[in-house]
Amino acid sequence: MRKKIIAGNWKMNLTFDEGQKLTSEIVNMYKDEKIKDVIAVLNPPFPHLFPVKKLVGDTPGIFVGAQNCSDKESGAFTGEVSAKILASFGVNYVIIGHSERREYFKESNEMLAEKVKAALANGLTPIFCCGESLDIRNAGTHEPNVKFQLTDSLFNLSASDFAKVVIAYEPIWAIGTGKTATSDEAQEMHLALRRHIATKYGKDIANNISILYGGSMNAGNAADLLSKPDVDGGLIGGASLKSRDFLEIIKSY
Repeated sequence: MRKKIIAGNWKMNLTFDEGQKLTSEIVNMYKDEKIKDVIAVLNPPFPHLFPVKKLVGDTPGIFVGAQNCSDKESGAFTGEVSAKILASFGVNYVIIGHSERREYFKESNEMLAEKVKAALANGLTPIFCCGESLDIRNAGTHEPNVKFQLTDSLFNLSASDFAKVVIAYEPIWAIGTGKTATSDEAQEMHLALRRHIATKYGKDIANNISILYGGSMNAGNAADLLSKPDVDGGLIGGASLKSRDFLEIIKSY
């Protein structure tokens, strides 16, 4: 059975005090409103990881993730953080291949493949992002483009390792632009990706992989998007910085 996951990507936002306040509010609301069967993942900037982990504690259903990890295990790589270090702090998830990392830091499919392997080797669950630009969408080549991202970065994994990965589909043209893919457009791409996975790993694994939608999901459109059979959750940006909005997205299930 696929996991329902709502992951909040804080990006480069919030001071220490703001992060503590947001985390405390989310944890308390999650408990008070008796959320069940939906996993919440908080993905703050690196300096927040330990204090956020401490506030989350052993709250059932809430986990902590990082926004990135290095493809290297250790060494002279100033400014980088390895999957091994993240795991030592009790981090559970890590976002890999976010569109902003691909665009601003020129992360290649080859590099992302190594990051996924590093995450898995250290017991972390990768949230692997894939998606297309507006130009690619308008050209009608979005399906083969996004499928190739999966093939090039993930299809070298064993079936047992691939089954541990979470996929996040990001229509890049709908991130921070005020645009959102319709629920039908999201469903179409999620189903296409699931079918693509089945060609390599079979229907059982494909049907049990969680595929999240990562294109400006918010409290207003979450219920519609999450009603689609192949949309298993969301990778949330701006709305994850507001505790009530984040909880309302979770409750949309």
